[in-house]
Amino acid sequence: MSLRPSIRQLNAALIAVLLIFAPTFAAGQGAEDHRKVAVVSFGLYGGQAVFRREATGAAQIVANRFGADPVMVRFNTKTGGAATVETLNATLQAQAKRMNRDSDILFLILTSHGSRDGLAVTAGRMTETLKPSSLAEMLERTGIRYKVVIISACYSGVFIPGIANPDTLVITAADADHTSFGCEDKAKWTYFGDAFFNIALRQANNLKDAFLLARSLVSKRELRQGFEPSQPQMAGGRNVESLLVARH
Repeated sequence: MSLRPSIRQLNAALIAVLLIFAPTFAAGQGAEDHRKVAVVSFGLYGGQAVFRREATGAAQIVANRFGADPVMVRFNTKTGGAATVETLNATLQAQAKRMNRDSDILFLILTSHGSRDGLAVTAGRMTETLKPSSLAEMLERTGIRYKVVIISACYSGVFIPGIANPDTLVITAADADHTSFGCEDKAKWTYFGDAFFNIALRQANNLKDAFLLARSLVSKRELRQGFEPSQPQMAGGRNVESLLVARH
């Protein structure tokens, strides 16, 4: 009995299957190749210019390393500004409308003074607090799956429980019980901002390696200064971390 007809039939069946699924594979590969990174960076405390400089510098470095576009930077000053809780929410929702919520990556950077209640927001005489629960709600409302949130502030670890998950990577300058350092008015960076953005992220190929280097640099600097360790934290992000590989 000849097997040739059966082999021809099998080959035809395989070709038909490939033709059916090829568009799906191509679409998936296309989404991967065109994955967009959007950066939102807010300097929330207007009383000291270091937060304006850090928000601006951090956004530029992230954009250069990961090919981010668009990049939205807002900050407050001693006389006013537009980096409020309301405008942060509006900015996040506006960016979400321009993104592929299933494949693109939202990179949020926040720098300010912090407390166990959240982040200080001051613009001129206006003062308010960005609470962890409020930020969690904003991010959830965007509908964006993949997110990276980096918070440079004292006690910034308080934001981790409500935000970090496998699709959301959270990096903070301190844990929930300690202060961070370097927020002098004339400084260009805080201790953590300098270590993570200005030094580690320029060298490392990914966020995990950048964090490990930055944590070591911060620890050594605090030890030299005789400060109690701030204990920077990194949590969540198992699914998003591998999607962000820095350019060379």
